[in-house]
Amino acid sequence: MKLTMPTLLSFNAGYVDTAGFMALHGLFTAHVTGNFVTIGAALVLGTSSIVTKLLALPTFCVMVVLARLLRYRLLGRGKPVLKTLLGLKLVLLTVGGALAIWYGPFPRGDDAAAMLTGLTLVAGMAVQNALQRVHLGSSPPTTLMTGTTTQIMIDLGDLLHGLPAEQKAVVHGRLARMSVAVLAFALGCALAALLFAAVSTWCFALPPVLALAAYLHRDANASD
Repeated sequence: MKLTMPTLLSFNAGYVDTAGFMALHGLFTAHVTGNFVTIGAALVLGTSSIVTKLLALPTFCVMVVLARLLRYRLLGRGKPVLKTLLGLKLVLLTVGGALAIWYGPFPRGDDAAAMLTGLTLVAGMAVQNALQRVHLGSSPPTTLMTGTTTQIMIDLGDLLHGLPAEQKAVVHGRLARMSVAVLAFALGCALAALLFAAVSTWCFALPPVLALAAYLHRDANASD
């Protein structure tokens, strides 16, 4: 697997989403619309973290808007956009990780410390979503794998049916990129689960390291 910035972002997204889900009572920090499902389950089963999950989507939306406005401000001043957004994500994941380590484990998902930790991580992943859509648009999504997996299956079906040579080359290239994104995300999920089982909320020490690696490994072909 070639280590590129999209690969690092996909791995980190899977890692943060899984670690957050396990440590913060079913909170999705990257795939925030999944919280609607867990809210329903929490209401029926009487589990905690309903308020945090309700706040996750508006937090995510506000951060995406702020990231967009920051982009315009940076462009107007001739400042690097991608570098700044990656740095902002690094700061947010560092703060979220520090909160998780300092205050965790969390007995309830709606306690103030758990809520602050979860929403800080949601904000960090919102910044990643925003920068990926704008600056890495030619790469597969790094946080949402459903559409990517669907496209992989469609491409496989097309290959099984048969394609002209020129179309086959395009499909093979897309399959390679998307397969790497899904694999990186899945590996991030697996590692987060293993480390959470082993060291509890100390597993949140890794996402800032991964974010720093992405910051230092900005691809030359990513628009800034």
